[in-house]
Amino acid sequence: MEKLSSGSALQDLSERLAAEEDPNKPCVRICMTGCRAYGAEDLKEAFAKEIDSQGMGDDVEIRGTGCHGFCARSPLIAIDPQEIFYQELTPRNVPDIVSQTLKDGAVIGRLLYRDPESRERIESTDDVPFYKSQQRNILRNCGEIDPTKISHYIAREGYAALEQALFKMTPEDVIDEVTRSGLRGRGGAGFPTGVKWNFARRASGDIKYVVCNGDEGDPGAFMDRAVLEGDPHSVLEGMTIAAYAIGASKGYIYVRAEYPIAIDQLITALDQSRELGLMGQDILGSGFDFDIEIREGAGAFVCGEETALLASIEGERGMPRPRP
Repeated sequence: MEKLSSGSALQDLSERLAAEEDPNKPCVRICMTGCRAYGAEDLKEAFAKEIDSQGMGDDVEIRGTGCHGFCARSPLIAIDPQEIFYQELTPRNVPDIVSQTLKDGAVIGRLLYRDPESRERIESTDDVPFYKSQQRNILRNCGEIDPTKISHYIAREGYAALEQALFKMTPEDVIDEVTRSGLRGRGGAGFPTGVKWNFARRASGDIKYVVCNGDEGDPGAFMDRAVLEGDPHSVLEGMTIAAYAIGASKGYIYVRAEYPIAIDQLITALDQSRELGLMGQDILGSGFDFDIEIREGAGAFVCGEETALLASIEGERGMPRPRP
């Protein structure tokens, strides 16, 4: 893909990529983040070998994705377009899945999820109780797209919000839109995002920064990790919109060093976005400049506190500072 020099070029690319997707082509979506601990890499390799051995190499897509959410049933897969949900798999299950489900369209009952109350086997992902009442917003792409491919994100209208902000809105318009949306911080305090952005825009000083706090040190926490691993471009796009709104030209993503997959996905996403002209100098030919640097945390729990995190980014000891 060539570097994009205008908003219309992004729109054209998005429409072309969406049109190139065959909704009827079988696709095996395999979680390649949390499920790795339960053998997802071996499972993906087994699918590649079996599909090739049965002469279906060009007819089936094997897609490594971010977290599907139902980690208690790892490793799991979803098969499109039927949205068949198979769980707790091993490589030994793969030959049957390829020959029976992918080739003949048959559902393998023993691999389906069993409802703990009704004891019935459930075929579709959307009918599994864990997913049935969910309305995914932040996690809408996790488990659906390959996070290492910017084409998947753009085909789903990725970076369209950035294009709208840069070419159809002033920074004040963006802040007003975010304020009216009621969007708030999700760290516990619930501080209004639009108010924070307005403070930053009105603050004195010529140089401003956008900082993404990806240093979740709470035991068992997974929310930041799931987004960074499964949908990194949404983080980059959101940070760029924030930068445009407040007048920043530099951003930092502070991420735990214990999240190597997230770091790899972010590095890949940054390289892809720069290559396409969605990050760096003169983004989409708008005249707006913004770039992001990744900083790895050193495992200090206290650096999840924002002033300690900022001190760590500056190369100082990660200690909280009193604030007004």
